[in-house]
Amino acid sequence: MVTKSVEKAINEQIRKEEHSSRIYLSMASWCQVSGFQGAAEWLYAQADEERMHELKLIHYLNGRGGNAHLADLEKPATKFKSLLDVFQQVLKHEEYISASINEVYAISIKQNDYSTGNFLQWYIMEQTEEESTVRTILDQIRLAGEEKGGLFHMDKELAAQAAKKRTSQLAAATANTGA
Repeated sequence: MVTKSVEKAINEQIRKEEHSSRIYLSMASWCQVSGFQGAAEWLYAQADEERMHELKLIHYLNGRGGNAHLADLEKPATKFKSLLDVFQQVLKHEEYISASINEVYAISIKQNDYSTGNFLQWYIMEQTEEESTVRTILDQIRLAGEEKGGLFHMDKELAAQAAKKRTSQLAAATANTGA
C-alpha cells in the first residue's frame, strides 16, 4: 500500500509523463511539416515512449493499492524557430522530468516506501540515458549549423535512431505481454 503523499506524487508524475507525450507529438508534427521527417519519426517514437512511462506508473500505482488519476493538460507549443530550438526544448523538458522523478523518489524514501523507491530507479536511469542522448543530438545539430547538407544528414541519423527506438519498444511490449 502506498501512502497518500506517494500516491499524490505519482499521480502528478503520471500527468507530467502524459504531457511529455503531447509535447513531443506537437514537436513531431512541426518537424514533419518543416521537412525534418527523421526528427519527426524520432519525436513520434519519443512520444510513444513517454506514454509507456505513463502507463507503467498507472499500473504500478493501481497495483500497490493506490488510485491513478488523469488530469487536465495544458496545450503544448506548436511553433518552433528551428530544429535546434526543438531539441533545446527537448533537453530542457527532459531535465525537468528528471528533477520531478527525483522528487517523487525523495518523497517515497521519506515515507519509508522503499518498494516505490526501487521501482523509480528504472526511471532515474532512463532519464540519465535520455538526457545524454539529447545532448549528443544537440551537439550534432550545432556541428551541422544552418548548413542544409549537415541538417539533412542529421535528419537521416534521427530517422535511424527512431527505427532503433521503435524496435526496442516493440521488443519491450512483446516481453510485457508474453506474446
